[in-house]
Amino acid sequence: MTRYIFITGGVVSSLGKGLASAALGALLQARGFSVRLRKLDPYLNVDPGTMSPIQHGEVFVTDDGAETDLDLGHYERFTGVPATQGDNITTGRIYQNIITKERRGDYLGGTVQVIPHVTDAIKEFVLDGNEGVDFVLCEIGGTVGDIEGLPFFEAIRQLGNDLPRGMTCFIHLTLMPFIPSAGEMKTKPTQHSVKELRSIGIQPDILMCRCDRPIPTGEKRKIGLFCNVRESAVIQAMDVDTIYDVPHAYHLEGLDREVLSVFGIENAETPKLKNWLELVKVLREPEGEVTIAIVGKYTGLKDAYKSLTEALTHGGIANKVGVKVKWLESEIFEKEDTVQHLENVNGILVPGGFGERGAEGKIAAANFARERGIPYFGICFGMQMAVIEALRNLAGLEDATSTEFRANAPEPAVGLMTEWMQENELVKRRDGGDLGGTMRLGAYDAVLTEGSKVAEIYGELTISERHRHRYEVNMAYREQLEKAGMIVSGTSPDGLLPEIVEIPDHPWFVGVQFHPELKSKPLDPHPLFNSFIEAALAQSRLV
Repeated sequence: MTRYIFITGGVVSSLGKGLASAALGALLQARGFSVRLRKLDPYLNVDPGTMSPIQHGEVFVTDDGAETDLDLGHYERFTGVPATQGDNITTGRIYQNIITKERRGDYLGGTVQVIPHVTDAIKEFVLDGNEGVDFVLCEIGGTVGDIEGLPFFEAIRQLGNDLPRGMTCFIHLTLMPFIPSAGEMKTKPTQHSVKELRSIGIQPDILMCRCDRPIPTGEKRKIGLFCNVRESAVIQAMDVDTIYDVPHAYHLEGLDREVLSVFGIENAETPKLKNWLELVKVLREPEGEVTIAIVGKYTGLKDAYKSLTEALTHGGIANKVGVKVKWLESEIFEKEDTVQHLENVNGILVPGGFGERGAEGKIAAANFARERGIPYFGICFGMQMAVIEALRNLAGLEDATSTEFRANAPEPAVGLMTEWMQENELVKRRDGGDLGGTMRLGAYDAVLTEGSKVAEIYGELTISERHRHRYEVNMAYREQLEKAGMIVSGTSPDGLLPEIVEIPDHPWFVGVQFHPELKSKPLDPHPLFNSFIEAALAQSRLV
């Protein structure tokens, strides 16, 4: 029978509930259990697709085309279990579904209320599709006490009673701060957080206390006493030098043992953590270092590029080197010479993005990489800017641009994708329509050109990668582009949509329309990032 673990947070946000869920999932897998991870987000947006990355961080995209919370990226990277549309839900989507039913008359004239209708919808989401899974881990976004989170807390409280006895476990993350002037760690924030949780009917089984130093035995005992949990179930969650050490660190603190104890499981196999330990050793003792410049427009918030930076780390692991990221706001290249900022980097990466702001700076970065022979990796928008740069400076089309920036561009090298094939149905989009859910989203196949650089990297000619974009490189410019020296080395299976471009006589210059970072994992680095870091390492040795 499927067992359910509910992870909540208190005191402050950003304590690392998503990482804790992912690490616990990895630990349970290491003991031979199957897992599924889900995220319940209390905000009113239907999904994070239209939210600013600066507010919310990156939007993680699943194979089946869901725009989801970035925590699902953690889940995939740590467990390898592909996330789906059914693994992330928001208050907005729940209310949207309920109101649609109400307008249709499904409730037969009854009053529609938070309890039972909203809470029942949440419970249905949590319980759906878990056949054959040993553990389902459900993370509740936000912090206990938030008004918008109350229906979710009420729903999991009810599930604690609805499910058979011994089938649920409640884990609560709190903050245990150290007050320098007092010279001691304080338990009161944790006590108050648990008090808030208990006031709505949930008694935590396990407490995870985020801290920057070991918790003294006396404080652990105090927390256990006042929060009504076993002392052994007070788990210190200390800061670590790499997130990939978290599974092992939590195992040493006994998190997985305590979770299994809650469910009465005593004879579970010893966790196999050898791969994680070897991975961490590479991160701590690299054989070299490369510097990669990320030229973006959301560099003020690193979570906006979370999957990207992790994928670079994975590429470093594959090559046994450390990866130092140099964050550069693309707009600076519109005011200053690129040389002073990019001269000492070993690779340049231009990530995805939307809008005209900073576009010319990204084009300048692509130009610098192409002319100087520095490895260049353009992802989504980064590929489009590389194509515009090549058409302008190699093919002589000075007016080459994107219709995203100029509606009636004389040379529309990049244009709004107004139609494409989706499950054998022609889907038409219009400029000016709703933004939410109007993109090419999810996994699509691509066919690679035999003998190309990317075919060599992948080791196969048919691939599947995840997309998130509205604009495409205009295939009408393919001939001019290839005459200038940049080839289209990957297309959609019907040959209509360009997926990959590369420059054959360059050390490493690849642009992709998709987002390979979304499928990279620490124990299974993406081949493009592996190859890119390898090229950057070769470049570093030339200096």
